[in-house]
Amino acid sequence: MVNPNAGIGKAGRDWGKISGLLEKHGFAYRAVFTERPMHACELVLESMAEGYRNFIAVGGDGTMNEVVNGIFRQKEWPTKGFTVGMISVGTGNDWVRTYNIPTNYEQSVLILKQHETMLQDVGIVRYYNNNRQLSRFFVNVAGLGFDGLVAKKTNADKTRGRGNPFLYLVNLVGSLFSYKSCQTKLIIDGIELTEKVFSIGVGIGKYNGGGMKQTPDAKTDDGLFDLTMIKDLSKWSVITNVRRLYDGTIKKHKRVESFTGKTIRIECESPLLLEADGESLGHAPIAFEILPRSLRVVVNADKGGSA
Repeated sequence: MVNPNAGIGKAGRDWGKISGLLEKHGFAYRAVFTERPMHACELVLESMAEGYRNFIAVGGDGTMNEVVNGIFRQKEWPTKGFTVGMISVGTGNDWVRTYNIPTNYEQSVLILKQHETMLQDVGIVRYYNNNRQLSRFFVNVAGLGFDGLVAKKTNADKTRGRGNPFLYLVNLVGSLFSYKSCQTKLIIDGIELTEKVFSIGVGIGKYNGGGMKQTPDAKTDDGLFDLTMIKDLSKWSVITNVRRLYDGTIKKHKRVESFTGKTIRIECESPLLLEADGESLGHAPIAFEILPRSLRVVVNADKGGSA
């Protein structure tokens, strides 16, 4: 599944190089190209019906998300019977970071050729968009609140053709002046707490936002979400602690709490925006459920399997 628009058009520009490497290393494959949002989901469903069982997502985290949604939005075949690998050509490249998969094309192809696999967890999130309840499967990290706002602005910039590795960070700083924390109720495996919240990360993987470690202790196959809750902070405190998101020490901050759980429900008295795997989705009320070890993925054999 090739998303030619991934990486602000980089996937399309580099497809000749990528396809040449696949042929060089003996891959027999059929390339299909996405033309619109969620098209990869449709293409996967069609390919599954034709007998395909191995998929490579060529694009960013959003492309991987769509491939996974294609696999999980059907009931005819067990999801564990399919294998997904990735050649990452996005702006964030966060799912591959957890597995230490390089963005170098030839190294990625060699990892695919080794075909070392593991079963990882998948999350399903149910949310609202314009008073309609919708759902989405995801494989990495979902962000709520401030994270959701930053992702919404970043995705709007990408749609306009603006993008670079620092785009998320630029929007993070810019969004500080319009965002307000909100009183939020969380129910984690039946345990309820209420807090004025700045941002929440719900992770299967460790990274989001182009290398930030908002859920640094997440393990992709432990059957649990890792939740990092950042309580109400001053703008200055956010700016001076951004480094903690990159070096993995965010949970040491006194205004941060972390939890693990299989089910999570989040409610807020004002709109709380949601993104999952970098894709802007909707708003609260939001419910998460984990599907343990339900997706087979190709990982870097030299770096170990479970993250």
